[in-house]
Amino acid sequence: MIAFEIPFHEMDFTYARSRGPGGQNVNKTNSAAILRWNLFSSHVFNEETKAKLANKLQSQLTVDGDLLVRSEVHRDQDQNRSECIRKLHEILRKALFVPRKRIATKPTRSSQRKRVESKVRRSEVKQGRQKIKL
Repeated sequence: MIAFEIPFHEMDFTYARSRGPGGQNVNKTNSAAILRWNLFSSHVFNEETKAKLANKLQSQLTVDGDLLVRSEVHRDQDQNRSECIRKLHEILRKALFVPRKRIATKPTRSSQRKRVESKVRRSEVKQGRQKIKL
């Protein structure tokens, strides 16, 4: 896991009318925050990591390499801006996550024995349901 902190000057914020809660206030305030962050012009990651991120996030990136994150869950512009930053970090954290390799193991002798015994019991139950042949 790579630790990273994206500087504020790399993020570009725009604001729009929110579709979220707020009643009539929604119609007159620009409380929704839209974060635009360019992956390729960022100085946070090295070229290898940028290529990995570009591959993982290719469906979310624009043609210019911008990642857009929108938040309108709060009625406050500042809270939505903080939510956008949190979402951006979460997206990048998930894209950089590398799962551990699974080590294949053999089933234990006890589990094998229990499996066979349960199959035998089930077979006996099914045998008991059959009609008696004369």
